[in-house]
Amino acid sequence: MTRPTSQKMRFLTFTSIALLGFVHGYNLNPAYLAPYSTLDNEPLTFTTFFQYFLSNGFLRFRIPILFLISGYLYAQYDSKPYWERTKKRFLTLIIPYLLWSAIGLLITFLLQQFSYTADIVFRAGIDQMGDNRPYAEIGWKGILFRWLVMPISYQLWFIFVLFIYNAAYPLFRFMILRVPWIWFLATGFLWFTLFNIRHLEGQGMFFFSIGIWLQKRQINIEKLPKWFSVGLCWIFFMGVCLIKTFIAFEFEPNTYATLVTLTVLYHLAAVSGILAIWFSVDKIAAWWMQQEWLKDSTGYSFFIFGLHVPLLVYAMRFALDLIGDFRYGRLTAYILVPVSVIICCILVGHFFKRFTPGFYSLLTGGRGF
Repeated sequence: MTRPTSQKMRFLTFTSIALLGFVHGYNLNPAYLAPYSTLDNEPLTFTTFFQYFLSNGFLRFRIPILFLISGYLYAQYDSKPYWERTKKRFLTLIIPYLLWSAIGLLITFLLQQFSYTADIVFRAGIDQMGDNRPYAEIGWKGILFRWLVMPISYQLWFIFVLFIYNAAYPLFRFMILRVPWIWFLATGFLWFTLFNIRHLEGQGMFFFSIGIWLQKRQINIEKLPKWFSVGLCWIFFMGVCLIKTFIAFEFEPNTYATLVTLTVLYHLAAVSGILAIWFSVDKIAAWWMQQEWLKDSTGYSFFIFGLHVPLLVYAMRFALDLIGDFRYGRLTAYILVPVSVIICCILVGHFFKRFTPGFYSLLTGGRGF
């Protein structure tokens, strides 16, 4: 892999993770946006349109491209023994998973000790079990289950699933090399149908497989195909996101036609977004990586990933209480709170890296040095 490609992957990994601030930082109703979510409880305003457009349209390329990059990079090291690679991935994924899950629980528990912040935690309602009682009432069994299986830091599902796919890599590689069409039809169907059972889901499986396939076929991922137009791809990508957003507000909610239409547009936006962005960011990535302080910020990607939730959700709830009925207050909070939290994560990461490098290494799986 060439140096420019490596730098572009690092840049896209950082930006994809940093943009999680806007994906997880919306203040719409419903509080959780699925690919097919409608907004029948929200009026169509610039604020609501902009938030849905970004959070549930334009920025949905991030997780697929992270899985794709992960598959491509992992497939480069077939020469290393399986158990050696799996052990290393356990140390770099599962140990951070357990540590960040515990940190999320600790932050929530500490906030529950004060009446005002406890109320913010309760109204944020991000417990994956749907039980927002104080942890003192839930008990140790409930806390243990949240620590290991259903963390309050819900973004951690990604690294747990990634570990599973890394562990199952020999199966992925065998199917991709021997029966690629069968494998891609099967995983593509799972992706399209939004298959997801706890820590087994179709989206990651499909794009992780594409990354492996691209590496094994030694396809030049930097060469722009003659038939491909970056400009038309951007027009298509933006158009799909705009149409999807209008449908979310204007179509009849909870009908089969609406759900299928939104799901199809969601997938089209993800694929076109990956292609448009991959073939457009070369100069931006090269410039970014030439600026020492910007290049240094990319080393904190994993720290941002682990820390931004639950901080972001609680900070958003606090900001909305503070702003009150201020015009465009929700839009202001949507822009400022994620940016502030991401900067905070970088600063905290820098502090730990400088003063407790050993602990920082555990938290990040040795990344960022």
